[in-house]
Amino acid sequence: MPAAPLNAETLARAPKVLLHDHLDGGLRPQTVIELAGEIGYRELPADEPEALGRWFREAADSGSLERYLLTFAHTVAVMQRPEAVQRVARECALDLAADGVVYAEVRMAPELLTAGGMSLDEVVEAMLDGYAQGSREAATAGHPIVVGTLLCAMRQADRWVEVAEQVVRHRDAGVVGFDLAGPEDGFPPDRIPAAIELLDRAGAHRTVHAGEAAGIESIRAALDGAGAERLGHGVRIADEVPADGPLGALAERVRDEQVPLEVAPSSNVQTGAYPTLADHPVDRLHRAGFTVTLNTDNRLMSGVSASSELTAVVDTFGWGWDDVQAVAERALRAGFADDAVRARVFTDVLRPRFEALRG
Repeated sequence: MPAAPLNAETLARAPKVLLHDHLDGGLRPQTVIELAGEIGYRELPADEPEALGRWFREAADSGSLERYLLTFAHTVAVMQRPEAVQRVARECALDLAADGVVYAEVRMAPELLTAGGMSLDEVVEAMLDGYAQGSREAATAGHPIVVGTLLCAMRQADRWVEVAEQVVRHRDAGVVGFDLAGPEDGFPPDRIPAAIELLDRAGAHRTVHAGEAAGIESIRAALDGAGAERLGHGVRIADEVPADGPLGALAERVRDEQVPLEVAPSSNVQTGAYPTLADHPVDRLHRAGFTVTLNTDNRLMSGVSASSELTAVVDTFGWGWDDVQAVAERALRAGFADDAVRARVFTDVLRPRFEALRG
């Protein structure tokens, strides 16, 4: 039996692994409108789902990371209650599973959801409850998914230690690791050493946003200052990967140590890191042996899904089934869930689905 052709339809059926997806960047437009109505939030720029979704995409497509991040004011505003967080997390699990994602790590900065009076504990517990409920419903519908939670600390704020404590406290309940998010310039990833030391003592996993808005030095700081195991985006490592010639020293290290890159091409184009997808270094890094993974970053703002992102890269760079499967398998290996969980996903879901598609 020949392999299925590579197109949008077959790639939608392909199993996908997602390591970099923001909870507050993936709400359904209808949910934003309904949650806003429940609390009397009147700042939304549109009151119809299609128009609101279009506004988010157009506002985010600014060529500026700073302007891109302003769109989150609306999603965060409607997520200030436990029942809202739980609903958004449940729908996130359902939406990802329906899109063929079999393993996902979804991140959120719990400190952003405390303006309405929730504690960090309450925020985290509401997320975990929502993911668990959505995962159960997805499995019943024939779309099994494992969702792990990453907790972000905002670089520019001073709650890193509190967030690290939440990671350690809830890691047996579904929290798989720590992340640093927010502006890279001016806020180094070792700015609050006590948080890094706490994670080190507990043996907690961590990923760090680096090499997105800032360059090579932000990647070096993430690795050496914060002990990052993965790089959130990390695409600026391509600054040391010429089309011809030797790699730079840091690029060689990242490649040789197989540091996973959580690459989100559409998001990078939106924020101005690269002018078009064709100019994006995702293929060059993949061909050069870097541990590239494909991610959505913010599905609402970028107007993407895991399937559409994969399809765009396949179409632009001529990837084949070997490339698609390699990216999924390396992302699963890079996941922070227990080895047994990831082995089960690989054996029971990922490999059989690829074998079916590839004949």
